[in-house]
Amino acid sequence: MGLEEDVAAFRTASRTQWEKGAAGWGARREAFQAAAAPVSRWMIDAIAPQPGQTVLELAAGPGDTGLLAAELVAPGGRLICTDGAEAMVEVARARAAELGLSDVVEARPMEAEWIDLETATVDGVLCRWGYMLLADPETALRETRRVLRPEGRVALAVWDVREVNPLLATPSAISVELGFAKPTPPGRPGPFALADRQELFDILATAGFADIAVDAVDLTFTFPDVDAAWEHQRDLSPTLAGLTKDLAPADHYRLRDAFDARLATFTAEDGAVAVPGRTLVAVATA
Repeated sequence: MGLEEDVAAFRTASRTQWEKGAAGWGARREAFQAAAAPVSRWMIDAIAPQPGQTVLELAAGPGDTGLLAAELVAPGGRLICTDGAEAMVEVARARAAELGLSDVVEARPMEAEWIDLETATVDGVLCRWGYMLLADPETALRETRRVLRPEGRVALAVWDVREVNPLLATPSAISVELGFAKPTPPGRPGPFALADRQELFDILATAGFADIAVDAVDLTFTFPDVDAAWEHQRDLSPTLAGLTKDLAPADHYRLRDAFDARLATFTAEDGAVAVPGRTLVAVATA
């Protein structure tokens, strides 16, 4: 398979996965956002939305970060909430209606690598844990800069390295160790594809951004027990959900036993689980 065919196949498979995963994200949205709120707040502070402005959210998922901006651009402004998966857009649209923000929020499917907006038409762009999953994040960032007005800002988040994100890293690591999955080849899209701070800075600079600042935000995922932690990861990870669906019962037990063992370090005597994580965040000016 040639490079172009490989990239096209990746994009198709990725979109299919996220269409299937939208229901899990909708169900877990509140619990996930409780842990992820510090990241959303950092990003909102970084672009400082003002009444009357237009903010674009890319790879929005359930839209929690963008919806914070929607409250700040009213009256007179709007949030364009987008995701490549139509089912994810529906989750975000429903959440906007629940919050009474339907008149401020325009939710629609859109690919981050080719943004369907005119040049220099938005004041700020948000993308929480999206660019790292794209086949061509540099193109997406160039597109981001194209649609930003002069001096407009992008705020983004990507996961830091595996070692400081045990909840996110554990399922894929043990799946590979047990022979249930193949390791992700270097340079491929994935949760840790932009985990190098210098690489993140460089890709923003190459895309034409200035005033680049890269920081980190720590967060903690809490669960009543390890079963809840497992269900959380399975619902939010299309890859893990697909893997467990196809495993024989004995192999499923092996996977769960390995997961439980890895989380033992973060499990209290009463069974409660608290797993630390860290995300890199960045802001840059067009």
